[in-house]
Amino acid sequence: MALTQTRGPSADTGQPALAPFALGFRPFFLGAGLAALALMAIWLGVWTGALTPAPYFDVINWHAHEMLFGYTAAVIAGFLLTAVRNWSGVDTLNGAPLAALVGLWLLARVLFFVPVLPGWVLALVDLAFLPALALSLVRPILAGSNKANRVLLLLLGVMFVANALMHLQALGLSAGTARSGMLLMLDTVLLLILMISGRVLPFFTEAVLACSQCRRSRVIELATFLTLLGMLAADVAGWSQTAGVMALAAALVQAVRVAGWIKPGIGSLPILLVLYVAYAWVVGGLLLKGLAGFGLLAPNLALHALTIGVIGGFTLGMMARVALGHTGRMMQSSRLTNLGFVLLNLGALVRVFPPLVLPGHYTLWVMLSGLLWIGAFAAFVWVYAPVLVRARADGKPG
Repeated sequence: MALTQTRGPSADTGQPALAPFALGFRPFFLGAGLAALALMAIWLGVWTGALTPAPYFDVINWHAHEMLFGYTAAVIAGFLLTAVRNWSGVDTLNGAPLAALVGLWLLARVLFFVPVLPGWVLALVDLAFLPALALSLVRPILAGSNKANRVLLLLLGVMFVANALMHLQALGLSAGTARSGMLLMLDTVLLLILMISGRVLPFFTEAVLACSQCRRSRVIELATFLTLLGMLAADVAGWSQTAGVMALAAALVQAVRVAGWIKPGIGSLPILLVLYVAYAWVVGGLLLKGLAGFGLLAPNLALHALTIGVIGGFTLGMMARVALGHTGRMMQSSRLTNLGFVLLNLGALVRVFPPLVLPGHYTLWVMLSGLLWIGAFAAFVWVYAPVLVRARADGKPG
């Protein structure tokens, strides 16, 4: 299996040559899709008592850690290694170095289930991934003309700190830092999503619909960062009511922000609509988090609105879009991919709202939501695995 880009069809078979490590999105999106399946299946097994939990983290912290630092971190890596190359014009990792970075990410996922290893070994391997990713991006980011992209390195640094906080508790070196680390990672990912979506979602909308320019406001953009940073700081400090106030303010800001981007015709394009539905989860999830901050509903329901609805929706939608665009294919999602979009959002709905009405069936809602998540990513892997491992359809590098 080649580690570098091969141009055009294979001379022997007439089929596209394999190029799974030609650009960062390829192995990391495939790895993320497979991890989404495996991690959720393991979690459901642990939840029902059919499987023994990994010995390093406790049950809840393992689930939170792996969905954020396993699945989500892989999507972030694939996206940044691809986008930074486009933004800067400087090559990011490919070939053997990219394979090594993927191997480091994968090794951490596996080692959590090796009980004979000391905890500090697991921590070092897992903690090494984000700094390695950041180090690989330093040169292309600094070489680019847009200095605003340098904040990406800062965000990766914050994610590393969040991961360290979770490991400190797992190693017995601190008490109560795992939740702070989880919330810090979640809020940082939300900030990254809102930063990236502010750049690409209006562009996607204008380009695909050939419509008038989306409305943008510097005041709203500034308010986006201030409210999210305020929520992040309050979460880390453990000030739940302050975090709730900032979440409510952020929900209002995001409702105004996305209203300026909505154009007629969005509903006719599932690969664009899925991103706007994910943005609706941003507003809804922040509202729920605000209510949870005042004790009006369980915090874990708001948490899953933001994780399944926002992170799941945006990552699944962006992986589908990026994979098509960067392999020279038509920007049109298949029926099976669209089904995956529907299943994921149904999973978010089932995980958040039925427990409010019928909490006595909580285990049922967790299981059903998890199965819908698995169905969504099974559809993604089935459709996109061949796309991600084969060379571009147009013979271009990448």
